[in-house]
Amino acid sequence: MSKRDYYEVLGVDKKATKDEIRKAYRKMAIKYHPDKNPGDKAAEEKFKEAAEAYDVLSDDEKRAKYDQFGHNMGPQGFGGGTGGGYYSTGGMSMDDIFSQFGDIFGGRFGGQWSSATGGRSRRRQAKKGSDLRIKVKLSLADIASGVTKTLKIPVYEKCTHCNGTGAKDGTAFTTCPTCHGSGTIEQVANTMFGQMVSEEVCPTCQGEGKIISTPCSYCHGEGVERKDSVVTIKIPAGVADGDVLTVRGKGNYPRRPGADGVPGNLLVVIDEIKDPELIRDGNDVIYNLMLDLPTAALGGSVEVPTITGRARLKITPGTQPGKVLRLRGKGLPSTQGGATGDELVNIMVFIPENLNDVEKQAFESLKGQPDITPDESTKKRLFSKLRHIFE
Repeated sequence: MSKRDYYEVLGVDKKATKDEIRKAYRKMAIKYHPDKNPGDKAAEEKFKEAAEAYDVLSDDEKRAKYDQFGHNMGPQGFGGGTGGGYYSTGGMSMDDIFSQFGDIFGGRFGGQWSSATGGRSRRRQAKKGSDLRIKVKLSLADIASGVTKTLKIPVYEKCTHCNGTGAKDGTAFTTCPTCHGSGTIEQVANTMFGQMVSEEVCPTCQGEGKIISTPCSYCHGEGVERKDSVVTIKIPAGVADGDVLTVRGKGNYPRRPGADGVPGNLLVVIDEIKDPELIRDGNDVIYNLMLDLPTAALGGSVEVPTITGRARLKITPGTQPGKVLRLRGKGLPSTQGGATGDELVNIMVFIPENLNDVEKQAFESLKGQPDITPDESTKKRLFSKLRHIFE
């Protein structure tokens, strides 16, 4: 059977906004929801059909392909098939729908759908521990080459005496008196559609179905113990201040996770140490070079700092303040694999403030000399070179 047009399924115009599409889908989903139509296979198929239409039309990329190619979605389809549409035979499962779009239904239709049983059931998810955040200080030299850091971090790990259960020897449990071992309790709500039954996690046992009868004497029922963990972190070249690197599974283990539990992550925040001479500007670095008057006028050779050491720089006669000299490849690499930045040497010229009599006489003798006093064309040329400073 050929698929119906997705816009027709949701009852919206082809120019409908995302909000209009969402509202139309919610209306259809509530109308044909399995809780409102128990055992009605036709309603279930319409519920799935609406979810399929919404999945495509709510996504800009999928919607554009659908508008262009229809259900074929181009030669490969969305799912990488051979033109049979986005979904495999049978369409979306109930698990897919509730997993992807459960937030649209709100609290009115609670629980998770299980296609194996034909109804709702609680789907247990692994309990995750909290993340840890640490700062790692790096110099420009560290950032230029990349660096490996070995750190000792205080962390909560699974208690080895109770295997993280919080119970003595990992076995001292009794059946939860509230849910009688199911891990869930039923809530009945009166709605405009009649009585709706939803399942919620049991507040007494937090979904475990059992409670601790005798706590573990080592962790006092928490399921975790404090330890120092040694972690080796490889930091790539080119990172910047404030960047966050995630080391998965090196955070805290969750307290009393029961049968399921996974540790959180370690978040490594880059704290760039301010260099005393070099200023970072993206992947470039800037050095402000102060020249004396004779060297600026006569030229010469000077030494400037770089990330990896020092470099000799040639100063041509008549070098003006505000001129920028470029040392190519002396900057920082890109984390994206692009070209390495440069070092930009910004020329500044020192004007003496206190002169002795001999120095004053030397400067007096230069006054009025044609090559010392700039004419109008020279002034304009120099100001045009300095314009970038004021802009």
